[in-house]
Amino acid sequence: MMNLSTSQANHHSFILTGIPGMPDKNPWMAFPLGFLYTLTLLGNGTILAVIKVDQSLHEPMYYFLSLLALTDVSLSMSTLPTMLSIFWFNVPEISFDACITQMFFIHGLGGVESGVLVSMAFDRFVAIRDPLCYASILTHGVIGKIGIAVLTRAFCVVFPVPFLIKRLPFCHSNVLSHSYCLHQDAMRLACASTRVNSLYGLIIVILTLGLDALIILFSYVLILKMVLSIASRAERLKALNTCLSHICAVLLFCVPLIGVTMIHRFGKRLSPVVHTLMANAYLLLPPVLNPIVYSVRTKQIRRWIIHVFQGRKNRA
Repeated sequence: MMNLSTSQANHHSFILTGIPGMPDKNPWMAFPLGFLYTLTLLGNGTILAVIKVDQSLHEPMYYFLSLLALTDVSLSMSTLPTMLSIFWFNVPEISFDACITQMFFIHGLGGVESGVLVSMAFDRFVAIRDPLCYASILTHGVIGKIGIAVLTRAFCVVFPVPFLIKRLPFCHSNVLSHSYCLHQDAMRLACASTRVNSLYGLIIVILTLGLDALIILFSYVLILKMVLSIASRAERLKALNTCLSHICAVLLFCVPLIGVTMIHRFGKRLSPVVHTLMANAYLLLPPVLNPIVYSVRTKQIRRWIIHVFQGRKNRA
């Protein structure tokens, strides 16, 4: 029996799950998911185009926003192949190597997004603390170095994950619980001790997401302290208003993550459909909603979008 299991494990493939227990309903999700991916590309593409075209947006805050938009697009594209495979073509199988590759990009880009949000908090801190020297402090060179540091950290942290997964023997079920590959999801299917994987995963969460959350919180404590020291009420509101879009982006990243974690930890009796919906919302909603938030909150972006639509209407 063990030989049979080992033989099955050597096939190096996993079965992804669309809607748990209702595979016949998978096509129902095809068009809503397609709509979300289209919104992600259009929204983030618009943000990038406006920042490139509008010279008034060539400022540190908007360069960091460009990094966030690129990360959101990349994260969405990393899940797109398996989402299409399951919900559009009803092909849930994914090879072992393809699963590990997707796993690397999902976890890596999640780390990049967290790092970009920290960078944006630092940007708001500098802008409010020293507005006259803002552009001279956050020069193109400094922003480039911050971007490289964020990418390097994410790569170094996630780099061991494929090797930690590859060393494990898989001789149990090969059915994953999501429509994309995650380290913790694949790890639970192993038929050997996963203590090293679990410990490393915990360390990653603490040293990246946990530490980043503390830095962002500390940054806003300092920002709030500086804002309250401003004499003019109008100036206080203006300073806080520049932070609202970033606060919304942080909440869009953290709230689904906390929700997924809480459901995974305490929602054992909940329907698997709830787990799947929360896991998909965690990866799909922030890339859709971030550009909407920044389009609504940023006058130049909002004006450019209105101008484009009015131009098309006039031509029609």
